[in-house]
Amino acid sequence: MNGWELAALLLAWGLGGGSPGPATLTISGTAMARGRIAGVVPGFGIVCGSAFWDGASAFGMAAVMLTNAWLSIALKYIGALYLGYLALKSFRSAWQGNAAKEHAALNGSLKRVFAKSLTIHLTNPKAIFGWGVIYAIALPQEASTSALLLMFAQLICVSSVVFIGYGILFSNPWIVERFRRARRGFEIGFGVLFGAASLKILTTKAI
Repeated sequence: MNGWELAALLLAWGLGGGSPGPATLTISGTAMARGRIAGVVPGFGIVCGSAFWDGASAFGMAAVMLTNAWLSIALKYIGALYLGYLALKSFRSAWQGNAAKEHAALNGSLKRVFAKSLTIHLTNPKAIFGWGVIYAIALPQEASTSALLLMFAQLICVSSVVFIGYGILFSNPWIVERFRRARRGFEIGFGVLFGAASLKILTTKAI
């Protein structure tokens, strides 16, 4: 793979990671509701989840998942249930208005925010197959360990820029102020999108 092909691959990876989904919704919702520090933390959680699936794919866990369908099925339902739970929290917050203590953002201490965001990514069975496809495209089957590690570093750097960048971007005061003014609409939107993501996982074959 030459330099242009690698650049195109990394750009496609970044655009895919930045597209609307459970990870980006979690980061943006938390950043708008709780500020920059709390918004960056779930970004780190998602990146750590990506690093796990990245390493797993690089060293053959995708093959294990494919030959043990129950693992994919278990992750599928755990992930769908958790996203459904987040959807219900968002709708509840929208119904209760500004007096609600719960909202689309991840609540609790920063450690809990990190753990919850990590859970969101680890329970998405599609993640490992996405990583597996990237490695299949980018590297030959006989690729050396150093080539695997280099690809790992490049993909994680792109993921870090995207997910942590989301936390910084959506904590911008201009965006936060508009979130506060239209909080109920945002909560309903988050509820719909989290619910749609949950339904999509439930209705899509994991393998």
